[in-house]
Order: sequence, then C-alpha cells, then structure tokens
Amino acid sequence: MAAVGATSISYASGKMPATEKEFYEMRVYQLPGNAGKVELEKYLTGALLPLLEKHGARLGAFEELDMEEPPRIYILLIFPNAQTYLTLQEKFGTDQEYLEKAKNYFELPASKPVFERYETFLMEAFDAIPQHRSPDKNRGLIELRTYESYNEGAGLRKIAMFNNEELPLFDKVNLHPVFFSKILAGKYMPALMYMLWFNNMDEREANWKVFRESEEWKTMSAKDIYADTVSKVHKKFLKPRPYSQI
Repeated sequence: MAAVGATSISYASGKMPATEKEFYEMRVYQLPGNAGKVELEKYLTGALLPLLEKHGARLGAFEELDMEEPPRIYILLIFPNAQTYLTLQEKFGTDQEYLEKAKNYFELPASKPVFERYETFLMEAFDAIPQHRSPDKNRGLIELRTYESYNEGAGLRKIAMFNNEELPLFDKVNLHPVFFSKILAGKYMPALMYMLWFNNMDEREANWKVFRESEEWKTMSAKDIYADTVSKVHKKFLKPRPYSQI
C-alpha cells in the first residue's frame, strides 16, 4: 500500500508532473432567494473576480441543474499554488481596490442577508493532473463528485488508483476532467473531489457506460489493493453561470 500511495505519474503526456500543484477552494452558498443571488453575483463579478485575476487566480461559478430549493451557487476558486492562496487570504483584508469595490456588498444590512451560510472545501490538486483543464465553450453539464473513504489509508489508495491507472481511462472514454483534488479541509474527511464536463446528459450517460463496461475498469477495480477505497459517493449536476471562467 505504501508503495502505491507514494507513486504518481503524469499519465497524459508522459512528462513528469509540474513542480507546483494548484490549490482549490469550493464554496457552496445557500441563498435565501433570487434577490440574494443577484447581490452575491454583483460582488463576485465586480470585486472578487478582479482581485483573483490580479494574482493569477480564476473563478468558476455554477448553479444546480435541478434548481433545488433553497437555491445554491457553487464557486470554485483556482489558485496557481499554495502561496497564492495564502497571499489572497491577506489581500481580502488589505487590498484597497478590492475593498472599495466590495463596499456596497459588505454594507448590506443584516435584515437583507445575501446568503444564509456557505460551506467551503480547501483542496490540493492530484500529482497526475496538477493544473485544471478548461472545458470547451459548449459545455452544458458539469458533474461534481466527492468520494469519502473510511480512513486516511483508503483515501490514499484511491488517489493512487486515479493517479496511476484510472485517469488515463477517463481520458480514453471522454469523461473530460476539469480538476481532481484531495480535500484538505471541509465537510467530508477523508475525501477527494473532482469535476467533469459534458455537452449534455446524454453524452454523460453514454461515456460513463463505456467506462463501466471497459475491460480496463474491470481489471483495475478487481485489484485487492484498491478494495474498499470509497465508502460513499456524492454527486451534483451543475450548469455554468454566464460569468464562469470554467
């Protein structure tokens, strides 16, 4: 197990992984209604996004495909490395241009909350996919998947399975990765999170079927070293907001 947990490869190109891996923060905003959504997106596009771009970071924005109530907005913050993440935590309180642009948002009264609460996940990219991949412009469906493991060792074995064997198959059957990451802090621990894109649900269903029925998947999933690595799976189907950079 230790050997598998420590092994990783850059599966797509045959090159060594990049030295720096991206850091991600996924925020899930629970909104009181559409009025909150309007105010939140004013802040995201008018204040937060310009600050992120100043430091080489990006923003993905999505809403749930089934439009559940209360509504939720999923915000993916993509940092080039851990240092950029830490730098921006400081800039949120000191960057005067950002603070001025966010002034109206910060001064909204407590009687009119923009969101009820948001949960957040801090993540580090996998070795085999150290930087995210931008989807095609025609992406109409985003699939966000979270895998819980029963302990840390099982989680490491599942990450090794992706790094060493499973991600090449994702590419082969067109499951279209956006990012793969280990969750460092968040609601589900230990766990990993990843994102895929598709043109539509029909493509998604067809490509997952090819994956499940492939001999490669049947062979790798039968290996003892990968047994019992995932104890629970969470799936969300999302669609991008117009201002999303992902």
